[in-house]
Amino acid sequence: MREPFSLLMSVWQEDDPAFLEEAFRSVVHDQTRPPDDVVLVQDGPVPAELSDCITGLIHESPVPTTLLALDANVGLGTALDRGMTACAHDIVARMDADDIALPQRFALQVPLVEQGADLVGSSMLEFGVDADDIVGKRVPPLDPDEIVRYARFHQPFNHPTVVYRRRVVQAAGGYRHLALMEDYLLFAKMIEQGAHVANVEEPLVLYRVGAGAYARRGGVALLKSEWRLQRHLRGLGFTSRGQFVRNVVVRGGYRLVPEAIRKAAYRRIIAPKGER
Repeated sequence: MREPFSLLMSVWQEDDPAFLEEAFRSVVHDQTRPPDDVVLVQDGPVPAELSDCITGLIHESPVPTTLLALDANVGLGTALDRGMTACAHDIVARMDADDIALPQRFALQVPLVEQGADLVGSSMLEFGVDADDIVGKRVPPLDPDEIVRYARFHQPFNHPTVVYRRRVVQAAGGYRHLALMEDYLLFAKMIEQGAHVANVEEPLVLYRVGAGAYARRGGVALLKSEWRLQRHLRGLGFTSRGQFVRNVVVRGGYRLVPEAIRKAAYRRIIAPKGER
């Protein structure tokens, strides 16, 4: 049975208005199966240019669009949790404010949720200067059992690509604040509670890799977030003691190596050169 679905986006003061407009149009105007409503969370005050862009996008949106403006910046996890409660439908699709969705994205993903999946992601292409500058391709595990095994060590979904059942997300406790790790923690909790998971092999999102992308994947602050994530996963019983130690050593060590080495490892193992 065909179901309506919501689109959930979050924007904050550092987002680029031009990137936001491109992202919004790709996921609302250009989809072969567009969302039935949109919730746009404004995570704290934003500059005038970005505010004007948001106002224009809402005014021109072909589907009902709600702006949830938060008084203060609360972080992505908390912003998404609040936005989810404002979504009109149980199927919710996520989109970041600087990526580009390919036109067939929801036509391929939403039917999988309608057929019984609780959480569906996809492959994605990483781009640099513009959408034709493809620099990498990230293909997640595809078999449901492989997704579960992979999740013990690494994020099994490309988080900007996911569509999920809101009630399953909320049953798992929803998002919680954990810098750059809130998606991984949520998806692990969903898997631990028996969520039905799937990934689409076809790339459905173009992921923007801007300046500082590799720097953000390392450093002491992210190491601390990684440590908290691994403690959460161990506390859930999601990982064994041995897996916990392995993850702390390998994933934690990755956060501390020089940026050039981190970039080389990422490009060789996680997102090698891709093509459209």
